[in-house]
Amino acid sequence: MKKLILIIAAVALMGNFASAQENKTDSRESLSFGVKIGANYSNVYDTKGEDLNADSKFGLATGVFAAIPIGKYLGLQPEILFSQKGFKATGNILGSPYDFTRTTSYIDVPLLFAVKPSQLLTFLAGPQYSYMIKQNDVFNSASMNIQQEQEFNNDNIRKNMLSVTGGIDFNMNKIIIGTRAGWDLQENNGDGTSTTPRYKNVWYQATLGYKF
Repeated sequence: MKKLILIIAAVALMGNFASAQENKTDSRESLSFGVKIGANYSNVYDTKGEDLNADSKFGLATGVFAAIPIGKYLGLQPEILFSQKGFKATGNILGSPYDFTRTTSYIDVPLLFAVKPSQLLTFLAGPQYSYMIKQNDVFNSASMNIQQEQEFNNDNIRKNMLSVTGGIDFNMNKIIIGTRAGWDLQENNGDGTSTTPRYKNVWYQATLGYKF
């Protein structure tokens, strides 16, 4: 029910802005820059048979973007984002329950191809390069509490990651509501010698942006 109410409200809001924008100058052929901030809802997949039962978690997503027109209906949108991903997990060790949270911080650089059927909507998709800058692990149980922050100097974790991402931007004059989904094409485990669980990231992203 909550999702249905949110969808109805979003459609009504889009309709109001679409009708208001019909009387404004078409900006699809203009070069513009902007900033955005929002959240990732991330998890992991393709764990190669590892004993890993993961749940999703929220993380920060923020950065800058440029809208580069290639005519009225096509364009490019490169972005540079600070993006937190990861997962949560629960289980038992020797009969003692535990919970585990991993937060991985990336610099994401998507290069998105844009299709602009109207001023209101922009459809985006393309490859993404990500560089991992930090990992934070928090482990809690009845018998221990361990928090580790690693810079990956001594572990074979893949820092450079290739991904694909895509979504829709809703353009409300200078305000941009962005939605994305993305997933890694490479696993995190380097050449396989690391002891970390093997997986690939998958995430959903929602941001609020301002275009200059």
